[in-house]
Amino acid sequence: MFNPPGGERREFLRGVVGKYLNALAKRAEDRVVRQRFSRPPGALSEMTFLATCTRCGACTDVCPPHAIRKAPTESGLAAGTPFIDPTLQPCTVCAEMPCVAACPTGALVMPVEGWTGYRLNLVELVPERCITFHGSTCGVCAQACPVGPTALEMDADGHPVLKAEGCVGCGVCVRACVTAPSSFTIRSLEA
Repeated sequence: MFNPPGGERREFLRGVVGKYLNALAKRAEDRVVRQRFSRPPGALSEMTFLATCTRCGACTDVCPPHAIRKAPTESGLAAGTPFIDPTLQPCTVCAEMPCVAACPTGALVMPVEGWTGYRLNLVELVPERCITFHGSTCGVCAQACPVGPTALEMDADGHPVLKAEGCVGCGVCVRACVTAPSSFTIRSLEA
């Protein structure tokens, strides 16, 4: 058995206990952060958001399309925090971001350039699902996009063209798409 002298023993124990506590904290943080939610516009980084948000519901009350919901009680530390499920009701990209203005704690902060360059989620087109690649005409996704042609438009062949540089990841196209499953996928930026 390893038995260092007095002062070395304390340092050894501090090192062992310190490593154990760091590993424990890392596992707890991983559990919290692995539980991804699509947050309202202007949300701080997940851990900072969880610590700053008071779960007051001010942002949910002012959301025009009622896209912002509260995380259920089984969500652990995230319970009661605002999130958006674009498959139920996507964000409609309000120019003035009333949810940010309503936040009393700063958990939601107005992006410097508003929606320009801002991303809620990542959206991708799955061409093999899209009916326009199978001979049918459509365009519902481009018509529904609240950002417009800078994010999503139809090309000369009648196929949707998703433009990553203009897409904010709101999910309106995912919900509007006529195929099942949708020809668009959406995922968290941090997933």
